[in-house]
Amino acid sequence: MTKRSFFTLTLLVALVASLLQPARSEAAVTLKTSKTQAHMVKLVILTDRLDFPWSLAFLPDGRMLVTERPGRLRIVHPDGSMQREPVKGLPPIVEIGQGGLMDVALHPRFAQNQLVYLSYAARGEGGVGTEVLRGRLNEDRLENVQVIFRMQPKSRSGVHFGSRLAFDREGHLFVTLGDRGAKDRAQTLDDDAGSIIRINDDGSIPSDNPFAKRDGVRPEIYAYGNRNVQGAALHPGTGELWIHEHGPQGGDELNIVRAGANYGWPVISYGVNYGVGTRIGEGTQKTGMEQPVHVWVPSIAPSGMAFYTGDKFSKWKDNLLVGALRGRALVRLVLEGDRVVSEERMLSNDLGRIRDVRVSPDGSIYLLIDSDHGLLVRVEPTE
Repeated sequence: MTKRSFFTLTLLVALVASLLQPARSEAAVTLKTSKTQAHMVKLVILTDRLDFPWSLAFLPDGRMLVTERPGRLRIVHPDGSMQREPVKGLPPIVEIGQGGLMDVALHPRFAQNQLVYLSYAARGEGGVGTEVLRGRLNEDRLENVQVIFRMQPKSRSGVHFGSRLAFDREGHLFVTLGDRGAKDRAQTLDDDAGSIIRINDDGSIPSDNPFAKRDGVRPEIYAYGNRNVQGAALHPGTGELWIHEHGPQGGDELNIVRAGANYGWPVISYGVNYGVGTRIGEGTQKTGMEQPVHVWVPSIAPSGMAFYTGDKFSKWKDNLLVGALRGRALVRLVLEGDRVVSEERMLSNDLGRIRDVRVSPDGSIYLLIDSDHGLLVRVEPTE
């Protein structure tokens, strides 16, 4: 072998080896410390290489699955380094307006079955709508992928897809859906738009769903009258599903989901019509329609939500943490039973549009920042 051939071969081997290694982001960087009412916190940027990240889930080995709205599912290591290639095996995903690849959730028995659930926008008859799949994670690939829910009917709008996923304690899967920009659909029970869906982990319909035995009603609907729900979390004490949703111009709501309940949109709302400020529907209350636990006027554009159940932030125990897109803050709500007794807006304008909020198994708080140079940030106490 000539020296030139040997040098060429050496370069080729090095190139192949580099391609097989996970892509490394810059080392984690502490952005700043910030004072809150109860804790001094440190903001650690793990990576700034995400493309409009939407959601994350913690794998048992400490790695994270992170969704990017353009349609990629990323594996991120605890130090912020990312696998070079996204997870393979996803179906075609449509990025349109607010839609794309959205939430990710692990099956409650993930350690045994390796099942991952994703919500995303997909094409079908009539346009685009939210769908949910499940697949088995095998290293960097989803296998045995099945679509277990398809929103019906689809439409051509690019707004209000929802779409959070949450398992309850019995293993049912809740899927939150927006009204797709056509507000009257939220009051129509033969239409999935503007509703909370409840299905079994394989996509079948639970027999005790409130409308399962009614003719002319989509049996997967569990509650309805919602505008655009982008936050969902189970209460650590009661096991009830709490959600928040975007209002119009003002009127973002925090609600507790109850079987068969009507949350009022667009008949009642605490928001007003964009630009003109006129009343929507019949006012803020109507018999037979639920009242929110909490309302934000003006709007904070909430997205992502988690109850704090860890030990690192001892003074935040069982508080509700909400991300704010428009408000660019992390909102902390102190609860007494079903009542919000105080609110603190933290990290205002420190990071950007907070798309998701998650509490890790070790009690740290992770935030996703909605941007084409999207951040994954870990919030730690400094005490």
